[in-house]
Amino acid sequence: MSTKERLYLFDTTLRDGAQTQGVDFSVDDKIRIAETLDALGIDYVEGGWPGANPTDSAFFSEKRGLKKATMTAFGMTKRVGRSADNDPGLAALFDAESDAVCLVAKTWDHQVELALGCSLDENLEAIEDSVRAITKHDREAMIDCEHFFDGYKANPDYAIACAKTALAAGARWVVLCDTNGGSLPHEVEAITRAVAEHVPGDNLGIHTHNDTENAVANTLAAINGGVRQIQGTLNGLGERCGNANMVSLLPTLLLKPDYADRFETGVPVENLKQLTHVSRLLDEILNRSPNRHQPYVGASAFAHKGGLHVSAVQKDPATYEHVPPEAVGNKRRILVSDQAGRSNVLAQLEAAGIEVDAQDPRIKRLVDEVKEREFLGYAYDGAEASFELLARRALGEVPHYFEVESFRVLVERRFNAMGELVTVSEATVKVAVDGATIMSAGEGNGPVNALDQALRKDLGKYSSWLEDLRLADFKVRILTSGTEAVTRVMIESVDGDGARWSTVGVSPNIVDASFQALMDSITYKLLRDGAPAAL
Repeated sequence: MSTKERLYLFDTTLRDGAQTQGVDFSVDDKIRIAETLDALGIDYVEGGWPGANPTDSAFFSEKRGLKKATMTAFGMTKRVGRSADNDPGLAALFDAESDAVCLVAKTWDHQVELALGCSLDENLEAIEDSVRAITKHDREAMIDCEHFFDGYKANPDYAIACAKTALAAGARWVVLCDTNGGSLPHEVEAITRAVAEHVPGDNLGIHTHNDTENAVANTLAAINGGVRQIQGTLNGLGERCGNANMVSLLPTLLLKPDYADRFETGVPVENLKQLTHVSRLLDEILNRSPNRHQPYVGASAFAHKGGLHVSAVQKDPATYEHVPPEAVGNKRRILVSDQAGRSNVLAQLEAAGIEVDAQDPRIKRLVDEVKEREFLGYAYDGAEASFELLARRALGEVPHYFEVESFRVLVERRFNAMGELVTVSEATVKVAVDGATIMSAGEGNGPVNALDQALRKDLGKYSSWLEDLRLADFKVRILTSGTEAVTRVMIESVDGDGARWSTVGVSPNIVDASFQALMDSITYKLLRDGAPAAL
């Protein structure tokens, strides 16, 4: 039996992270991220604020089928002057498909009087009634104590009274929030210790912002002060300067002895090997370039330049690497001679369910091809289906289904019969299936949709295999500037079974890059469903 204390991990990427400037998650994005966090082993996934916007309401309209994580909805305490049973905000939360509800509550007396315009006692009553309403609806209740550290500095008795009221009403977690990110580690630890004298650490959480570049440090300080629930976001997303970075916190808690010897989490150590992939997957979903210098997972996190330094690294990696890069799914980069790659490719093969001997000479050829393609602009962290096809082709495991002989796309801007100015895309595709040539035309909302329609209109015996396939998302990134800019296209597809996969294409021509990704998507669907090879 483990003697370590349990730390619970609460990810708020889909709610707090969505407040990042320039970040706009679709429902499909949220589903994919939630499933990824669940597979990683996160205890709580905060999906958003049902009733606040159509996307969050749609996300909570049905159960998301997470295997481990507790799906959590966010909201606020009831309005003063209303009963909990007659509060529209709470009603939207109780209609949402979630297992837990986290409510934000004012705990700074200044904010209570200024923002809520009510008395301090009325605010305590709102906290109590709201928490009781959550437990009455059989949901796990949590309270985010907004501006707690500022509130404690101004009026410690009232801030603690808010926390104690929530706990007494049935809150499983009372979360201390450094809402404006201005507190420093020594303050956070001292205040947390003081609160822990009134609220047990097993009921205390921490939620920090990064406005002084101390969000991770403040979270670790709060753990030392007694909290046992840790809130953060992938890659530190969040409004203003972001939140505590879960990607940095996880390996610190699991790999650093000061924490790993004292605590355990729901994330197995071996799952950390997926951390770099998870971090970059989020960036691909958001269509942004990964931060090369991000601790643990950045492309430069284990990069070493030439000279005596590299010689020392090669003889004794621990001299300059505080953890093995493979432990977090990253790799060492010797900038004068890149020697990494094989272990990462083998890990990706294992994740795809492809069994192959590590000494198979085809692996070296695959590693070389992956490096060459990444140099050209391909990225497989967010396009697992394209990587699996690349690997299986290298191993001779992808049947030949059909061959595209040519395609053409036309985009016309004109006035329709109603006198409206419209843009119409038309595509023609010529394919060979079982020795017969088939030509199909399609019209769609943009060139990619038109190509998809044309390609799937008639693929001979394969048409029936593709009836439930649809394109769920399409993202474009310009990798280089100038007149010969290289474009990377990511396509996410979904079928009738609910399976989702992503594919990638790269070309100076955006239509050609799109067609590459589309071809991979269709081929992956046929391979996944066991379609027969061409005659």
